[in-house]
Amino acid sequence: MEAVDVRGRFVWHQLMTRDVPGAKKFYSRLVGWKALPWPLDPAYTVCHADAGPVAGIMEIPADLPGEVPSHWLQYIGTRDVDSTAEAAVRAGGSVVKAPSDMQGAGRYAVIKDPQGAVFAIIDPENAKPESTGMPPVGTFSWHELATSDNEAALAFYSALFGWDAMARMDMGPVGVYLIFGTNGVQRGGMYIKPPDNPGPPNWLPYVHVPNADAGYQVALSTGAKGTVPPMDVPGGGRIANMVDPAGAAIAVHSMVANVPAAKPKAAAKPKAAAKVKTKAKAAAKPKKAAPARKKATAKKAVAKRVAKAKKGLKRCVKAAVKKYRAVKKKASKKRSKVVRRKK
Repeated sequence: MEAVDVRGRFVWHQLMTRDVPGAKKFYSRLVGWKALPWPLDPAYTVCHADAGPVAGIMEIPADLPGEVPSHWLQYIGTRDVDSTAEAAVRAGGSVVKAPSDMQGAGRYAVIKDPQGAVFAIIDPENAKPESTGMPPVGTFSWHELATSDNEAALAFYSALFGWDAMARMDMGPVGVYLIFGTNGVQRGGMYIKPPDNPGPPNWLPYVHVPNADAGYQVALSTGAKGTVPPMDVPGGGRIANMVDPAGAAIAVHSMVANVPAAKPKAAAKPKAAAKVKTKAKAAAKPKKAAPARKKATAKKAVAKRVAKAKKGLKRCVKAAVKKYRAVKKKASKKRSKVVRRKK
């Protein structure tokens, strides 16, 4: 069986936190994930969306410094973890955790890019083919790198994963927002981290939710701190950024379905009618004519209502004129009588 192509894809997301129970409750409410213990390691929590498992939650290892905050770690796919790690070092990056195997997950390593952003690489054991179209609700839809040099960062990741610059958006004083992707699929953006943004360069994952505004309110009501309130983004979607109660940054993204995706549904009618060609042809004319008849009927109905209204208006006008003339005539007679009496 041919291996699934995972190169350059964000295939897993892992929350490393100091409050696992609180994180399970928070994200279950925010995203609707079902948090379940991993059969191979009950201490590791797997978050399930309707589309399947999408993320993991684990306690920050004791061997890490106490100042390491809760954070999300993105896993990017590769079929050769060792060679990719070596290439990262040659390109100016460094290895945080050397390549090693994890039973039931695959071979992985943790890397720091030349600007200081940390990410993981993985050759997953059970990778699924990439879904086409809009990411399902509950999965991750976008990945954003805040860095000190987005062009240099793109060159680094392109060498490792084949990412291409798909668009460069001039954001004025903020600089250029560089959208990257592979195989025609946009995967995220890179921008220059502003001076008032604390911390080193970092990756921010966006999770697809039905309503970003509602998600933002849920987050605030359950202890999160809002960093970017709901706002529109190109393409008709909405986003909002926040820091979860334990201190990990996360963003929500509500998306708008693309219009072209509806075309196959419209094409289903001819397929059903194609079973009997003669009947299909005969039935085609009434279907096409139906809208015309409806329009004609509607126009006639409107015309009748307009004509009726006009007649009613004419009657009202005539009645008003008639009444006015009668009142005027009556007033004229009274004036005549008064004049005769004075004489």
